[in-house]
Amino acid sequence: MSVAIAPARARARRGGVLPTLVLAVGALYCVLPALWVLVAATKNPQELFSTDTFAPSFNGGLAANVTALLEYNDGVFLSWVLNSLLFAGIGTVLSVFFSAAAGYALAVYRFPGREAIFTTILAGVLIPQIALAIPQYQLLSALDLVGSYWSVLLPLLVSPFSIYLCRVFAAATVPPEILEAGRIDGAGDLRLFWSVGLRLMTPGLVTVFLLQFVAIWTNFMLPYIMLSNERMFPLTVGLFTLLNRGAGQAALYTLVITGSLLSIVPLILCFLLLQRYWRLDVLSGGLKG
Repeated sequence: MSVAIAPARARARRGGVLPTLVLAVGALYCVLPALWVLVAATKNPQELFSTDTFAPSFNGGLAANVTALLEYNDGVFLSWVLNSLLFAGIGTVLSVFFSAAAGYALAVYRFPGREAIFTTILAGVLIPQIALAIPQYQLLSALDLVGSYWSVLLPLLVSPFSIYLCRVFAAATVPPEILEAGRIDGAGDLRLFWSVGLRLMTPGLVTVFLLQFVAIWTNFMLPYIMLSNERMFPLTVGLFTLLNRGAGQAALYTLVITGSLLSIVPLILCFLLLQRYWRLDVLSGGLKG
């Protein structure tokens, strides 16, 4: 019997080589652009176009580039950072709360039209955001909100995909028995949602928070259409305008690269700080399956 097991194990090891190789190539494909940005940010404008692609500079170029970026145009980069934190921070928190409430209601309550509403939400997941840009602009223009922070924040509050995920999480983690016991004890619907539903859904909401934060942080089209004041731009639009100016001033390319490097730092910190909850969500999902 042991003789038969050995060839089976050998075949399993050989069969695992190809998937491992594919994963390694995929990981390299994802890491190389970030590595290039990290290396290019260490170079001054002269070195950027004259040295090897993946040869870092040790002449203090990174510190000089960061200083030049922070001083550029009276510190407009810091304004872009604060605007991105405003949009991604407030927008994500409010969006997750509204998505949790909507998903909880669709999972827990039975009411006429529930499935029709959920089907409409699923249809909204399939619509590209760029297709909604012009209607959103016209609607907010009629409300005289274009050019303000509200023109970017309001469309971000409702996310069909987040509502879909929250309904799935609520259906899987909020037992009807607990809600019924709470009603017997005199708790109302709002109390049950706040004290029971949100707490049980927390691991899943962390996943929704991460996905929504990344989506808002990297959002380009909406603020590009809605905002015209450079001081109100988020990082995506601000670095894009800086890149356009770099076509006539090559020295600005190093600032764009350095700004791109700094722009991913909040995303990395967000994942590092919340990965413990994310792992809990994945683990609990695996145990339930």
